[in-house]
Amino acid sequence: MGKSVSRVGGKTQLPAYSDIGGDLRLSYSQFEEVEVFARFGTQLDEDTQQTLERGRRVRQVLKQPEAQPMPVSQQIAVLFAVNEGIFDDISLEQMDAAQQEVCQTVMEQCSDICDRIEAGESLEDQDWDKLRQVCEKAVDSFKPEEENQGENQQENQGENREEKRGGDTGSSES
Repeated sequence: MGKSVSRVGGKTQLPAYSDIGGDLRLSYSQFEEVEVFARFGTQLDEDTQQTLERGRRVRQVLKQPEAQPMPVSQQIAVLFAVNEGIFDDISLEQMDAAQQEVCQTVMEQCSDICDRIEAGESLEDQDWDKLRQVCEKAVDSFKPEEENQGENQQENQGENREEKRGGDTGSSES
């Protein structure tokens, strides 16, 4: 009688949930506090804005369509990805599609990890690392174009500098 539901529930959950649950609960509660504060229209520093943006993404992944249960391993992958900031550069409008891509990619490329999660086994550090890499690759196509353009611009600027140097050397020899 005297045991709380959260203590009893915490002892029965899968180890992978326990591994990500604490950090996720903490970051989401911080988000809720900041969100209330932000409603007053105050200027927010960059860290606070990042907390708000990540919290919005956590809220988005917690929304689950009715009568469409998600397998435990996919839930773990998505919660892990959002908690690790993998979705931070994804717009809220693209979150559902990015989440679907993470689920599909994880099932295809990490089936061994998914099987261990479903069996209630604990994951090792290398499993979490592999999961992180797979999730990051899965959402690459959802990142804003300007981020990709920034990388391309840097490459182009380097090439342009080399061309100019080559052009300058050729013109001075003539």
